[in-house]
Parts: sequence; structure tokens; C-alpha cells
Amino acid sequence: MFYTNFVKPFFDILISVIVLMTLSPLLLLISVINYILYKKVFFVQDRTGKDMKVFRFIKFKSMSDQKDPSGNLLPDKERISSFGKFLRSTSLDELPQLLLVLKGDMSLIGPRPLLIGYDTFYNEEQKLRFCVKPGISGWAQVHGRNRQTWEERFGLDLFYVKNISLGLDVKICILTVIQLIRIGEVNASNDETMPPFKV
Repeated sequence: MFYTNFVKPFFDILISVIVLMTLSPLLLLISVINYILYKKVFFVQDRTGKDMKVFRFIKFKSMSDQKDPSGNLLPDKERISSFGKFLRSTSLDELPQLLLVLKGDMSLIGPRPLLIGYDTFYNEEQKLRFCVKPGISGWAQVHGRNRQTWEERFGLDLFYVKNISLGLDVKICILTVIQLIRIGEVNASNDETMPPFKV
């Protein structure tokens, strides 16, 4: 398909370069603050990408690595800092993923990349979401983000995969900006970002 193979990658790279150059002072400031708070700048994790290939996912760190006496991480609400909440509510924590767009692991628009631990749980229809590159924002993210059920999220992801077009991507970009202005619906609850996916 001409759009997905040529037009979409071109705009991915062009927009990512422009945003990274424009926001470079902000990216540097966030990096410095994160290093002071956590001694780490980024949260890095393996995620499943296009064709179910694993890639290294990054975002600005927003939580500490505090653990209980048994060595288990404390609940999200006890580890997230005020600055981390700000990064999440404004989605500024997602900005490092623009580097992954330039690398070719992600796109600006597409289904959000999920944990590799979920790979064995998908049915054949749900696996269709991996026919395209994962995105920084997507059709599911502008329709509730983490407040959806997994069934709703997969349904929205599949709608995008089956109807991908320039018009749909532009619409998602506009809705993403509107959502960022409203600053809401980032977390599924006060305790976690999204309940684990289970069959």
C-alpha cells in the first residue's frame, strides 16, 4: 500500500525530527530532573512490535524503583513522583519514543506496543494489530486510553489496522492534541496504569 509504505514513513521521520529539534531544551531539562530524582533518565523495557518482533521501548522515567521487604516493587501510586504524574498527565514521558520512530521501530500513529509477556495470549484476530508498527498515539488512545477494557482496546486497534489511511492518521493526530489539552484519562485507576492482559 503506497500510503503505509512510503507516505506514512516519510511523515513519521519529518515530524519526529521537527519535534525533537524544537523541544530539545525541554527534553534536556526533563532528563536532568529525572537524573536528580531517580539517577536514571529513561524507563526501558522490551515490547512487541511489528510482525511480533521484540524491540527496546523507552520513555521518560516517572516512578522510583522502591521495593517492599520481600523485594517486590511497591504499587504504582506509591512509587510515582509528583513530577512523574506531571509527565504522564501531559504525555511528555512519551517524547523519547520519537527516537524509536526515527529508528524504525515505531510510528507516530499505530496500536500501542504491549508487553512481550502477553504474546502467548492473543488469538488470531488480535494478532492482526501486529501487522503495522506500534505507535506513540493511536485510535484506542484517543478513545479512552487506559480506561478501556482489553476487548475494547483490541477492537479499536483492529479498526485502525483495517482502515489505516492518511485521513484517519490526521484525525488521530488532531484528537491526540485535543486530549493533551484536556489532560485526562491517562491512568486506569489510582493504583495502576492498566490492568494486566489475561485470557
